[in-house]
Amino acid sequence: MKYFVSSIFFLALVALMPAMSVQANTDVVRMAEEGAMSSGEVRKIDLQAGKLTIKHGPIVNLDMAAMTMAFRVKEPAVLESLKVGDKIRFVAERINGSLMVTYIERTE
Repeated sequence: MKYFVSSIFFLALVALMPAMSVQANTDVVRMAEEGAMSSGEVRKIDLQAGKLTIKHGPIVNLDMAAMTMAFRVKEPAVLESLKVGDKIRFVAERINGSLMVTYIERTE
């Protein structure tokens, strides 16, 4: 019975994966259209604190001028795939009074 339930869960997850991927892509497109996507360069990575220091251009959705500052990251595991000097596009949002990077991708 245990394996049967696990198999059903696995099959349901596999069936939902394409829909989850499409949803993620449409969210990125929506964020870009709304001006929420910003550009920057990674200046410092603090894995323990789950923070990323970014030298960024204007962040339109937060009405913020270009500067260098640290942000909390929604998914700290993503910090392991970045290095200082990486050019990035990201979305920063105000969540519970704190600024947080909720989406990030490397650019060339």
